[in-house]
Amino acid sequence: MADDATHSAAEAAGPGMPQLDIGTFPNQILWLVLTLTAIYFILTKVAIPRIAAVIAERQGTLTNDLATAEDLKRQAAEAEENYNKALADARAEAQRISQETRDEIQAQLQVELDKADAEIAAKTAESTARIAEIQQSAAATAQEVARDVAGEIVRTLSPGQDVDTKAIEAAVAARAGS
Repeated sequence: MADDATHSAAEAAGPGMPQLDIGTFPNQILWLVLTLTAIYFILTKVAIPRIAAVIAERQGTLTNDLATAEDLKRQAAEAEENYNKALADARAEAQRISQETRDEIQAQLQVELDKADAEIAAKTAESTARIAEIQQSAAATAQEVARDVAGEIVRTLSPGQDVDTKAIEAAVAARAGS
């Protein structure tokens, strides 16, 4: 029972938490309204405009970055197009130069071949003339040897008789001509 007495003495002294005391409710409600009004005005006049400004700035930065990225993308596409065009032009120029070089080399080669053919033809004509000379010389030498041999044969077969050199020459010439 001592506990009950202590408990009723505490109740008689007043409530345990002042916020729950009904007598202080109007005062607490007044301070609650004043505090909420002050927080509302601070938020609407200071914090929310700053947050809105930061959000607007970020949105502007994002929009600018997207526009810059789009512009850079367009420039990159133009640069790639220009690069491909320059590459195609360079390839065409290389083909043209290559073809010109081939044509020039072919022309030089043809000139050299014509010159070599002319030299070969000249040497062939010279060789043919030389061979004809050698053949004529050989034929003349063969006729001379034939006359000498025929004369020696006649002298050997007819000792002591005169050799008719004109008849031997005519016989060798007749035989060489046929």
